[in-house]
Amino acid sequence: MRIVVQRVRRASVTVGGEVVGRIGRGLLLLVGVETGDGRAQVERAAARFATLRVFEDEAGHMNRGLDEVAGEILVVSQFTLAGSIRRGRRPDFIGAARPEDAEPIVDALVAALRERGVPVSTGVFRADMQVELVNDGPVTFVWEDSAERQGE
Repeated sequence: MRIVVQRVRRASVTVGGEVVGRIGRGLLLLVGVETGDGRAQVERAAARFATLRVFEDEAGHMNRGLDEVAGEILVVSQFTLAGSIRRGRRPDFIGAARPEDAEPIVDALVAALRERGVPVSTGVFRADMQVELVNDGPVTFVWEDSAERQGE
């Protein structure tokens, strides 16, 4: 699983001209599911992002979590994150999970975050989405966790 994490002041996702997900202050998670990803990656990702301290305290240090800033998460599936542009002129998606395998994993991540008390909005799986955001900082991280790297 590969996730681009952006601390945002606000973010939204639109499908067919209609806003389907919107958050204020929080985290935008662009989620790429790779072949072999499963429940272990979901649990580690949910635990990480529900508790990640990337919001500034009074001293300007990244020392506060979502719960301390009344933050939210917007989860947007993005299969291109599992692609590669290392060779040739066209990306390949050999490492990307098939849509029928990836969708339940993204849904499980959303559910796991909600179980941890995080308000979560989402995009629409397999839809042509327009994502708008105001990156706060800018603060952006890339998180990777795969069954292969974990020896599963």
